[in-house]
Amino acid sequence: MVQIHAVPAFRDNYIWVLEDGRNAAAVDPGDARPVEDFLHDRRLSLAAVIATHHHADHVGGLQALASHWRCPTFGPAREDVAALDRRLAEGDRITVPGLGVDLETLDIPGHTAGHIALHGEGMVFCGDTLFACGCGRLFEGTPPQMVDSLGKLARLAPATRVYCGHEYTLANIRFAEAVEPGNARLAGRKARESAKRSRGEPTLPSTIGEELETNPFLRCGEPEVVASAERHARRRLAGEVEVFAAIREWKNAF
Repeated sequence: MVQIHAVPAFRDNYIWVLEDGRNAAAVDPGDARPVEDFLHDRRLSLAAVIATHHHADHVGGLQALASHWRCPTFGPAREDVAALDRRLAEGDRITVPGLGVDLETLDIPGHTAGHIALHGEGMVFCGDTLFACGCGRLFEGTPPQMVDSLGKLARLAPATRVYCGHEYTLANIRFAEAVEPGNARLAGRKARESAKRSRGEPTLPSTIGEELETNPFLRCGEPEVVASAERHARRRLAGEVEVFAAIREWKNAF
């Protein structure tokens, strides 16, 4: 049985390590050392490395791990990531070596121009596109691209577990409360996630269903979200892309 572990890195990154008691795969290893320590402590062999986008805090340890373990590496076809053995784009499928986990690729540009997600077997690794109760900044993409990318993720099964790249959940919930104060589910989520953090536990994974209920960036058609976005923008907004752009700009300075 494959288990998935959040391996902390830097200030608030998570490197996701899948393992079956013998073999492991690392997703978005910004730093090799935490992964090496995890593998050593559990006596695991690294069989694959996967990257969702090119930012250094997600790929900084990729080459060192691949060189040490002589394992295959997978990542985005449309981004400059060194030492990839297989470059993935929309619709490409992989079976994770050593683990037998089947994953399919989605192109989800917005945070970066060639960002990908991998989903399957009830889970999605989405890097910095969809966060728990939030979404990534638009460093290289446009609001229409990000809305389309988030829509792809939102259409996954509600029970799909969301493995994203950072522990931003409580800050994202505070912003969500400002955008949609009438959303009663946010209060319950805040209590649950605060309790996890007080115990030193990750708030992740979340689920697609939970994001659809509480994440303002997936709720840009909801009347209260629209009204809040228009108050912030001080103008009428024409459609969900404009609403998204307004609340993303608001979040940037929140």
